[in-house]
Amino acid sequence: MGKLTDLSVWHSLKQESIVMNRLENHLKVLGSQPNRINQFSRKGAGLFYDFSRQRVNEQAMELLFELANVRHVQQQFERMVKGEIVNSTENRAALHTATRNYTNEPIWVNQTNVMPEIEKIRNEIKEFSEKIHQGIIRGSTGKRFKDIIVIGIGGSYLGPEFVAQALSYYADQGMNLYFISNVDYHNFVSVVSNIDPEAALWVVISKSYTTVETLSNTQAAYAFMKEKGLDPAKHVVTVTSKGSPGDCAENPVIQTFHMFDYIGGRYSVTSAVGAVPLSLYVGYDRFERFLKGANEVDQHAQYAPLSENIPLISALISIWNNNFLGYEAQAIIPYASPLCKLAPHVQQLYMESNGKCATLTGHQTTESTGVIIFGEPGTNAQHSFFQLIHQGRTIPVEFIGVVKPQYGKQPKSEASVSNHEELWANMIAQASALANGKESQDMARKFSGNRPSSTLIIDDLSPENVGRLLAFYEARTVFEAFIWDTNPFDQFGVELGKKLADSIRKEMTKKNADSSYSFDTQDNITKYYLNLLYKG
Repeated sequence: MGKLTDLSVWHSLKQESIVMNRLENHLKVLGSQPNRINQFSRKGAGLFYDFSRQRVNEQAMELLFELANVRHVQQQFERMVKGEIVNSTENRAALHTATRNYTNEPIWVNQTNVMPEIEKIRNEIKEFSEKIHQGIIRGSTGKRFKDIIVIGIGGSYLGPEFVAQALSYYADQGMNLYFISNVDYHNFVSVVSNIDPEAALWVVISKSYTTVETLSNTQAAYAFMKEKGLDPAKHVVTVTSKGSPGDCAENPVIQTFHMFDYIGGRYSVTSAVGAVPLSLYVGYDRFERFLKGANEVDQHAQYAPLSENIPLISALISIWNNNFLGYEAQAIIPYASPLCKLAPHVQQLYMESNGKCATLTGHQTTESTGVIIFGEPGTNAQHSFFQLIHQGRTIPVEFIGVVKPQYGKQPKSEASVSNHEELWANMIAQASALANGKESQDMARKFSGNRPSSTLIIDDLSPENVGRLLAFYEARTVFEAFIWDTNPFDQFGVELGKKLADSIRKEMTKKNADSSYSFDTQDNITKYYLNLLYKG
């Protein structure tokens, strides 16, 4: 599509960013304009998105919409949804949206309609979860399953963990859900010390079934089960690709559910990766409601006009803050404890997708791609890192508010407000303080303000709304990549460290076989750490 920096609209945006530094464009001035929130907010697909406290004016937004139009972002999104090869470096489609598609329209990949297979797997998971809940499928000693242990790393656990925590209020199936992701054995021991081995159902998730961390933890799980006198074949299910080592008759399990090359790990929550553990945890019907909420935002992202498209507007503002105003990070602060795992999920989703240095044509990117994503729930975040956000570096914040709490009856404080009202008081105040600041002769008590934020509101924490949140961040992520002309679906940056670990692992194997072995590596620093490990 050509270099971004060659676009006339890019140059116009650079000029507009200079204009925004004038005193008359300080957020405390912009925020005082009549009707500001109505002009700079949008409603759609069950979301309310307020960007009135972002450092934008009408001219900046018009230019950003022009940028989106020039880069054909919605056409690219449509190509993705229809199954075209948008992951060009790996010659694959990217069809996470198909896993929550409930239309009768076919989706073609390499002349094959993928929807029948997706629907087949959804039905298999529904039937399986219902049989577990009814006690039809039981463990090797006849006990009903009550502990679900997911073994997986990266997208195989971050997304499902976020959704599980967000929907924990609905976990009425009598089942506990645990995740073992880290190869650190502490993670394994901390989980198995809390479970009933005879009532444990292990869900091993790995597309290739070759991921070192997942295989190590799976081997530990098998050893644990055998030590307890249990038959692993009656306690394990796998989620993996067809024909992988996890989908093999020589390695019998209760059932295998398939995942596909056209769905990357960080986009896989609505596939079997999330469907198996989440259906067991909250029930398949609720998981399906979650899928339909995600689909509603997919439809909005595909069809809403540029100026009304909420995830696209959020992506454009992220581009503006990063490439024009120079902000290198963004904080995600949900004012709802059940969303405590949202930021870690978006951290992987966004930073693995958009931390790229090459365009689709193989050239070096001319502008910085991606920002640092981090976050914690409010009000915890206020007592952790908000000092820096208020008086140190400027870091744009995305506040997330939930109108209706899950627990209706709440005690009133001395100020005659409930906990939920107190939560909202803090959320509203923080956004206002960041924007407006406070003058003081005492520099230690001065707040410069002019620090941008957005506020995303959902009505409640229903499965539908959690699905909408998930799809919002997925769409926003790929929209940014479409503007940069980068590939948000590969992750070659993860591989170099893995390859180096392979060579180090071989050295360790030799040392374990012969304690007198002297490490053979050209890297003296690596040799130092290997000697340190084996010194005892």
